[in-house]
Amino acid sequence: MARIAVIGAGMGAMAAAARLAVAGHRVTVYERSETFGGSVGRYAHEGFVFDTGPALLHLPAVYRDLFVKTGKEPLERCVTMTQVDPASRHLFADGTAVSLPNASRAGVVSALDGALGGGAGAAWGGFLDRARDAWDRSRRPLLEEPLRSDWQVLGRDPYPALRQRRLLRSARQAGTVAEIGAWELADPRLAALLDGYALSYGLDPLRAPAAAALLPYMEETFGSWYVSGGMRALAQAVYERCLARKVEFVFGAEVARVVEKDGRAAGVELVDGTVAEAGHVVLGARPWAGLVPGQELRQDSDVTVRPGPEQGVVPGRFMVLLSLRGARPPETVHRTVVHAADGTEEREAVFGGRLAERPTVTVLRPDDPSTRPDDGHEAVTLMATVAPHGAVDWTDPAVRERYADSLIEAAAAAVPGIRERLLRAEVRTPAETAADTGAEGGSVPAPALAGAGGAYLHPGNRTRLPGLYVAGGWSHPGGGLAHSGMSGALVAGLIVEGDGFRGSQ
Repeated sequence: MARIAVIGAGMGAMAAAARLAVAGHRVTVYERSETFGGSVGRYAHEGFVFDTGPALLHLPAVYRDLFVKTGKEPLERCVTMTQVDPASRHLFADGTAVSLPNASRAGVVSALDGALGGGAGAAWGGFLDRARDAWDRSRRPLLEEPLRSDWQVLGRDPYPALRQRRLLRSARQAGTVAEIGAWELADPRLAALLDGYALSYGLDPLRAPAAAALLPYMEETFGSWYVSGGMRALAQAVYERCLARKVEFVFGAEVARVVEKDGRAAGVELVDGTVAEAGHVVLGARPWAGLVPGQELRQDSDVTVRPGPEQGVVPGRFMVLLSLRGARPPETVHRTVVHAADGTEEREAVFGGRLAERPTVTVLRPDDPSTRPDDGHEAVTLMATVAPHGAVDWTDPAVRERYADSLIEAAAAAVPGIRERLLRAEVRTPAETAADTGAEGGSVPAPALAGAGGAYLHPGNRTRLPGLYVAGGWSHPGGGLAHSGMSGALVAGLIVEGDGFRGSQ
């Protein structure tokens, strides 16, 4: 039995902590803030309750596995999860609207044909077939295994792009999300649909490899799930599972550095000078300068995230939390995406460090009594992908107010009479994300992707310093609730089973 120190109480870190405790280790989590969950936060005011991080769960099997492996009570006994159906409604710039059913390939194809015209469903269905091939080719090495020493195999794009012959010119194949939209989907509304998936994960459609097709494939195949009480209830359940496994949490405890002794991690030192010895250290946050004095933290694979030359910036989220008078109308869709009129302008603004004039806005309207004071009111969340704090000064009141107003204006297409119903608007920007989570600029990490020569992979979970491991969204296999949970499983496996660990079977 070893003593293990975990830095941070985000979802990936807690997933690792619970698994390690079940394996018989003594685990202590040191969290700089006063609560758990990392980016999975909550804001409450006068009976209105909002998620301030991810609002839907994809690949729930990741957390089902965590609860099966760490105790007798399954996930569904700890939280109430329901499939969101329809999964999403999309409002395009030309006025076209389509609702996509949850986890139904045939239903999605039929809905697209009915809304966009004959052939649209077949085009999207063919794209999903190719996305499934990419999933089958890359799922295990990309998501279920520690990053291999021959990580270069993931530098090749697994998406089987169509080879398109052209008169008097060489054939072409899509290598990016934007090229799939333009060359394989053709319909600008289908292209906007695909671009919207990429943008929601903080990926630039013009640069993100075609392998990003995995993201809509995962959502449309495994479904979108809502947790009653909001996603914070899932974080609460994971935290309580950690406590049940005797994991100790120390809140308000900021780690200054990892203690190194005899060439390996030997504990952590807090900012107040307190030193806690440990046989292993798990870093559940983005590595920072000085974490390991005298050396640069490098992962065993030499894979590095390259947000500068590849993506320009790593975006964050801008949210407007709306307290509305009036009941949520029957048949209201949980998630509506209002697509920008000019996707090129939006992309150039977000990844160029500027404000998009008219952003793509996701409108979330959960049918959950716990999110509102009574049935005569409604809690609505507006969300857009934006440049991080620093590139834009998100502490500027005028900028915050103007941008919130632009989201409300766009959301009016999905919520009729929204301004007349408005009681209160709370604004959350990347500046708040940075303050709450410590993430530089309030950036939100994207999931790992194969292709692009490895530029969209995240650093491996094992580092060059023996005994120091990395979990959470800034490590393999990247950001998002499901991916962070996977990182916790990988770190626990590496510590418990050692170098022979090859992932879940």
